[in-house]
Amino acid sequence: MTYFTYTLLEPTGSKSFRHIYFTCFLFLYILILFVNIWVSVVIILERALHQPMYIFLCNLCINDILGATGFYPKFLHDLILDSYVIPSYMCAFQAFVIYSSVMCDCSTLTVMAYDRNVAICKPLNYHTKLNKFTCGKLICLIWIPSFIFMTIAVLLSNRLKLCNYNIHKLYCDNWSIVKLSCESNAANNIYGLIVISFYLGMSIFIIVSYIRLIIVCKASLESRRNFWQTCVPHIITMINFAIAAFFDTMHTRYGSSDISPILRDFLALEMFIVPPLFNPVVYGFKLKEVRKRLLKSCVNIMKQ
Repeated sequence: MTYFTYTLLEPTGSKSFRHIYFTCFLFLYILILFVNIWVSVVIILERALHQPMYIFLCNLCINDILGATGFYPKFLHDLILDSYVIPSYMCAFQAFVIYSSVMCDCSTLTVMAYDRNVAICKPLNYHTKLNKFTCGKLICLIWIPSFIFMTIAVLLSNRLKLCNYNIHKLYCDNWSIVKLSCESNAANNIYGLIVISFYLGMSIFIIVSYIRLIIVCKASLESRRNFWQTCVPHIITMINFAIAAFFDTMHTRYGSSDISPILRDFLALEMFIVPPLFNPVVYGFKLKEVRKRLLKSCVNIMKQ
């Protein structure tokens, strides 16, 4: 079996700054791994945090590690070797990992919105509705559809005959490959719009859930306190993710090749810098139980 090679877009700026870029992005990747692994390990080891809200947070952190790992190792490799090419099978794999991670992020935020809705609107039924079995099913619903959707998307793009192999992006994504096609990509376009509509529906569910929560919380001081303590971090995370995903989708599908190089690179990189670094920091500092356990783990490490 023969494989062709795609040429990725080189980052803007002088090549003399390549090693500076490498150092900065290596530091970012290590920091992303550190904070997400730290939060995940603390939640896994602390039995007091074995509750649905923290389990879903752990899932979000693990998914952010997956998404970052789909991008940073290849990007760092390209920076240090000044080689912006990628074999076709690796390109398909990178697109699969990155965008299945994006879909999992959206699904996780939807499940977290449902969790907060039940916790605040129906607190007496919370542990009945969100028992271990239900949490397990929800986590399966987060991961399995995302992998299935991206598997189909990659298979649909691999059947296309391409005119060239120059991807105008710093990493591989499925739609950038589809746009290189010499033949009709109507099936890919329709399928992509169906998937986008599916996850747009999840976003609408999140918005409706929080509108309902705001209405409910007006009636009770305790509900308002619970809302500010547990829902605000989720809202911040959701807004941050929505902005990153929106700009990435719009840039990938409808962005012009004449777009400013600096803006182009920013749109490509923002999704891999802000959400995976922002999410564990926001939850770690805002959620009292997580913050307490994180500080406790720091003290124990320092004592050793």
